[in-house]
Amino acid sequence: MSGKTAALVNHQLGSFNDFIPHDKNDMSWMQRVVDGITVGAVEQQAGQIRLELGDQEIIIKLGKISLGTPRVHEANGSASDSTPMMARLRRLTYAAPIYLEFETYEDGILIDEKEACEIGTLPVMVKSIACNLHRHNLTGEGTGDEEYANALCENKEDPQDPGGYFIINGTERVLVCLEDLAPNRVMVEYEERYQRRTELAKVFSQREGFRALTVVERKKDGILNVSIPVASGQVPLVVLMMALGIDSADEIMQNITGKEIMRNLILANIEEAHNAEGIFTTEEARELLERRFAAGQSKEYRENRVNYILDNILLPHLSTNPEARKKKAVFLGRMAREVLELHLGERVPDDKDHYANKRLKLAGNLMEELFRSGLQALLNDLKYQLERSYLKRREGKVHSSIRRDVLTNRIMHAMATGNWTGGRAGISQLLDRTCNMSTLSHLRRVISPLTRSQPHFEARDLHSTQFGRLCPNETPEGQNCGLVKNLALVVDVSENFMQIEILETLNRLGLKDIEELNEKMGKVYVNGDLIGVHSDPKELVSSIRESRRRGVLNNVVNVRHEKNMNDVMINSDPGRIRRPLLVVDRRNKLLITEKVIKRLESREIEWNDLLDEGLVEYIDAEEEEDCLIAINEEQLKGNKKTHDYTHLEIDPMVILGVATSNVPFPEHNSSPRATMGAGMSKQSLGLGQSNYRLRPDTRGHMLHYPQVPLVQTEAMKYNSLTTRPAGQNMVVAVMSYQGYNMEDAIVISRGAIDRGLGRSSFLRTYDAEERRYPGGQEDRFSIPGPEVRGARAEEAYAHLEEDGLIHPEIELGGREVLIGKTSPPRFLTEPTDFLSPQKSRESSLTVRPNEKGIVDSVMLSETENGSRIARIRIRDQRIPERGDKFASRHGQKGVLGHIVPPEGMPFTASGITPDLMINPHAIPSRMTVAHVLEMIGGKVGSMEGRTVDGSAFSGERETNIRTGLVNAGFRHNGREILYDGQTGRKLDIDIFIGVIYYQKLHHMVSGKMHARSRGPVQLLTRQPTEGRARMGGLRFGEMERDCLIGHGASMVIKDRLLDESDKTTQRVDTESGHFGYLDRRGVLVSPMEKNLAIYEVSMSYAFKLLIEELKSLGIVARLRLEDMS
Repeated sequence: MSGKTAALVNHQLGSFNDFIPHDKNDMSWMQRVVDGITVGAVEQQAGQIRLELGDQEIIIKLGKISLGTPRVHEANGSASDSTPMMARLRRLTYAAPIYLEFETYEDGILIDEKEACEIGTLPVMVKSIACNLHRHNLTGEGTGDEEYANALCENKEDPQDPGGYFIINGTERVLVCLEDLAPNRVMVEYEERYQRRTELAKVFSQREGFRALTVVERKKDGILNVSIPVASGQVPLVVLMMALGIDSADEIMQNITGKEIMRNLILANIEEAHNAEGIFTTEEARELLERRFAAGQSKEYRENRVNYILDNILLPHLSTNPEARKKKAVFLGRMAREVLELHLGERVPDDKDHYANKRLKLAGNLMEELFRSGLQALLNDLKYQLERSYLKRREGKVHSSIRRDVLTNRIMHAMATGNWTGGRAGISQLLDRTCNMSTLSHLRRVISPLTRSQPHFEARDLHSTQFGRLCPNETPEGQNCGLVKNLALVVDVSENFMQIEILETLNRLGLKDIEELNEKMGKVYVNGDLIGVHSDPKELVSSIRESRRRGVLNNVVNVRHEKNMNDVMINSDPGRIRRPLLVVDRRNKLLITEKVIKRLESREIEWNDLLDEGLVEYIDAEEEEDCLIAINEEQLKGNKKTHDYTHLEIDPMVILGVATSNVPFPEHNSSPRATMGAGMSKQSLGLGQSNYRLRPDTRGHMLHYPQVPLVQTEAMKYNSLTTRPAGQNMVVAVMSYQGYNMEDAIVISRGAIDRGLGRSSFLRTYDAEERRYPGGQEDRFSIPGPEVRGARAEEAYAHLEEDGLIHPEIELGGREVLIGKTSPPRFLTEPTDFLSPQKSRESSLTVRPNEKGIVDSVMLSETENGSRIARIRIRDQRIPERGDKFASRHGQKGVLGHIVPPEGMPFTASGITPDLMINPHAIPSRMTVAHVLEMIGGKVGSMEGRTVDGSAFSGERETNIRTGLVNAGFRHNGREILYDGQTGRKLDIDIFIGVIYYQKLHHMVSGKMHARSRGPVQLLTRQPTEGRARMGGLRFGEMERDCLIGHGASMVIKDRLLDESDKTTQRVDTESGHFGYLDRRGVLVSPMEKNLAIYEVSMSYAFKLLIEELKSLGIVARLRLEDMS
């Protein structure tokens, strides 16, 4: 990883590194997929392919999986190492080959030695351990940051680029985190069904990609039933527990609960099984299940089916071993108890939005799902190919039977479109490169899979368990509000961890087997799996925490004592958002001392050392329920007698996300304004990447003179806003100016604009490829000659060189030619003469109709399949003009309303004129006090030549800033006497004036302006197209039509809705009422064969289309014509 920025996307990189096999990862998720995959029938053994050949038994065992380095294979057969910049420039996918070992056994004898075959390619995350830019691969482990940064620059990369994204077909794509309900957790809830409320307990039981929902439900007669996936209908709970091996009534009672209040309810269930079903033993219970699940089949099949369901389908996360049936019965007993407690009012339903019940699916988990479905398809295909070749030739080679594109295409298609397995869309998104902030925020985004259209008020609300885990402010406004979230600053998402280490520690701490369970003992769960019981759960939890702090147990583990059930819940699964807290001992004394802090400052020790020494620990939402956390040290000392604290916050500032933490003094703003400030910092223009001259982004913006803000926050040291800034410090006066800054508009001095304020460049890349077509035809870059169909006038190609490409530094307007190109005809006509060449058509690339600019660079390269590709970048200087959008960091947004000559601007006694004027009405109702604070803070900073700290909750105090103003010779309230620029008279009132950071946003009027007279129409309806990009018309909608009806302006309506839209003239036969047509000879004919009276009628083309569509349905709509005279 490089620098501080990379730490912000550690969760993405860490997850992908867990997924891929490499030296430091013994148990990669890819290997886990290979080991657990079954090919053919479900009951087959995992990790091997058994060929169905009748007499022969051939088994192909899958071995170790490995990943190569990212390479590019040229059309001429050569291969070389690929780099991300090469992939971007040449429209390649940055991917590495996957190798898998195969061993072939015939009748138990090894016939083919281990052979590693390439099975496909896998897109590689930039800066992950498999990437050619990883420190390990580029400069070697242990090299200095400066040496690594220089090596990155040599590879044409921005050293501050965080990585964490993929490059697919030359475009950067990010896999956004998915928020999902946690598997293997029992959730108790009410369900309304037919106006009746039922209580039920659900568990999504997950094992190696297989997910099964098991539900225990209480029916209205009090009987508890269990729904098992794949098996239709419900099974009584008592019958299922008996089938699992608990046949005595006392044992069933003990496994559910020992509480007196519930005994009668359980007894009623047991009696129902005895009386109604007539079941007393395990055998009878199994026979009932056989009748339910496999009625009418042979005895052997029925037994196998029930065994398969009990072991593999019912609660598979506990185990798929027949020995674990008792454990499953105990687990079902716990679910039943929770349902009964809910029924009796002893507990409340579980909170779905509690963050202990959520898990994040990161890039690694998402790629695992994709890889599993791709590998399954590949191995199914391999089995089919091998069976065919054995039946034909009595032999088959794995190497020649693998079709690599099966796996590769599955992965690439999902990555390129965002359509994932399980019907989810929008998982892979185009990385937002507007500015540095938008990139970082996009890489830390968390999306909820809930539908956008429904209200889901609870899911959108800020939940108390999101404190310190997700940013309370950074979320979009509108339909996605609260469903799209962003990670807070110092969080860590738990990664892969083997359970064996936990089991060893638990055995040492006195864990007993499930068989020894009695009422006084507490059950111990690891990731939802019941692994044993313990006589003193509370003591066990304390011992586990102690082991973790001593470094005996990995700090990924979190533990909680469930007091209601007297259970111990241990979690070590991936996808939990955890946040670091300082550990406090029993006497409210902080374990971290001044001495340790000094060692940290001198770089003697690092963050990980604090974790190893137990001074800091990561807490997940579940363990936080057992903690009492102090906000600051004053609370620790002040509440010594009343509160027994366990932890202390590192800094209250870290509850904010990466974008909100850039807002100075956010605690002085109203919450929605902080949300808007965070949202608009992602639309600001600045220096996005230092290698912008090389990057072939489709569209990019760059501010010409970006400045570092005068008022900074602590978080800016880590998110590279100081090295890649996106805004400028401006002198701002809060005053009205002749009504030009009404309604949030702003007034800017032309002098400031001439000095470069808010000036930016817009860069757009156009690309074209010489495509090859079937039949040996291909596109050609050249200046189209006069013989080419559709060729333009000679002047249109004046700027092109002989190779058809334009010369750099030429100024162009809309629709001007960039690349001259000819293509073969779209439709193959009948050849007139065999030897005469086919006429080609003109298909030159032109500048977009409403854009202009100067050719910045021209690049010619080759794609992977050997066809030439040209990329041309155009730059357009954007000088602030009326209608451009600007915003401060506090959600105070406005468009430029007027540009004032410098001599017309008001000025202070010392001759300073403001760069920008905002309306006083923008401040009071919006309560953006921080905007005012930043203005005086910036004023002090500019006078003292320093930056001012505006960090959340801990920035410089207002009194200090006021003192600074007084010391600099200003009034403490920031007001000054101003003089009118036009008359020179002193203004009657004092004006508040200061320095504040303003951002230019990418909503510029030159990108919005649009008008049309005539233009393209849609093929089907012949109405004007829609949208600015397609030169569309301006829609005269229903409400506009209503206005004209109200005015009685019927001819204007006809003009808008008919003459200017899709007017057409059709010939109508008055006899039949059908449309007439011209036959081959050009004679008017009616469909009814009589052409006595055919008249021309004007109508809307959409109406003519409707008549014809009705005819296709068999409805004859006849037109009746009357003589107007």
